[in-house]
Amino acid sequence: MDSAALRDLLISWANINSGSDNFPGLDRMRAALAAEFATLPGATVEHLPLADTPAQALRIRVRPTAPVQLLFSGHYDTVYEADHPFQRCTLLDERTLRGPGVSDMKGGLVVMLAALREFERTSSHTAQLGYEVLLTPDEEIGSFGSGALFAAAGASRKFALGLVFEPARPNGDLVHSRKGTGNFVVTCTGRAAHAASPTRAGRNAIAALAEFLVGAHRVPDELPGVMLNIGNIRGGGPATNVVPDFAEAKLDLRVTRLADRDPFIARLLALAAPINQRDGLHLALTGAFNRPPFESGPVEAVALAAWQTSARELGLAPFTSVHTGGASDANNLAAAGLPCLDALGPLGDKLHSAEEFVVLPTLAERALLCARVLAKFASGEVKLPPVP
Repeated sequence: MDSAALRDLLISWANINSGSDNFPGLDRMRAALAAEFATLPGATVEHLPLADTPAQALRIRVRPTAPVQLLFSGHYDTVYEADHPFQRCTLLDERTLRGPGVSDMKGGLVVMLAALREFERTSSHTAQLGYEVLLTPDEEIGSFGSGALFAAAGASRKFALGLVFEPARPNGDLVHSRKGTGNFVVTCTGRAAHAASPTRAGRNAIAALAEFLVGAHRVPDELPGVMLNIGNIRGGGPATNVVPDFAEAKLDLRVTRLADRDPFIARLLALAAPINQRDGLHLALTGAFNRPPFESGPVEAVALAAWQTSARELGLAPFTSVHTGGASDANNLAAAGLPCLDALGPLGDKLHSAEEFVVLPTLAERALLCARVLAKFASGEVKLPPVP
């Protein structure tokens, strides 16, 4: 496998700004991906419109009637918008490339493409394995437009396994489960009055919200497996001599298991209840979980073992699979009933920052590793359990 060619392909892709809201850049990136994935033998390429966005997804199908079917998932948007100062790649040394999206996840897309090309070139059992590649433009902003595609893929019960090419952990580990994520807003209304009113007629919405948030901040200590971050607060007005009658905070909620969601929300509502019993104050919690938890099962265990065995055969450093708090499109696929193995991309770090980098030799290493596992699936050496 030509490591220099993989490096150059990654540089060309990462130098295309494809921030989630940069629609011309997303179009350019989609065209570049379509041109490369179309070279897979027998590939059909579709550009799929999405709801409520001008961006489109890309779907590539190869041997859709083969006995074993896999779904390959990746996203081509990044967190770096068109006016972000971090726009170009820099080769720090022969092993390290810094650039926007080089790990998350244009490097993963390079690994995916290289793995499929290697499988097609070297396996004598390609006829037994077909696949669908789903590349989406909105993962970094919640995959709201792409959600229907993931739901349909899972509901089809066509695929034995989903393979998601988010970057590996910095130590090389894969990911077998992820927390579910939710975005919530807590709003408090009070009663405006002059701050010096002798009757204390005002009801301070900021103070009441602060009381709630102090309690909410402690909930993860009470309920194992949940996380809560207070990400934004606003309230009051320019005059400090007015008792503020409005305050609002935005919360990021995360849960390890689907069963954690209801107790988590119930605990937050219990914190709001005594505030709502007071005259002149009302506190409301609104929002939803946009990505359910990605939980691991027997299919993921077999897939992980295949990856580990193949890594030993190739002489690669050992790794395991871990749970992580960050969400990905594996959450959406798992919620639709499709088992997944995630973080199959290259090693890197400093994601979502101007220091994001990828370890270049791992592009070829992870591609060869994936191709070897695909060959085992195709030959029947590794049989995945039926999807529950």
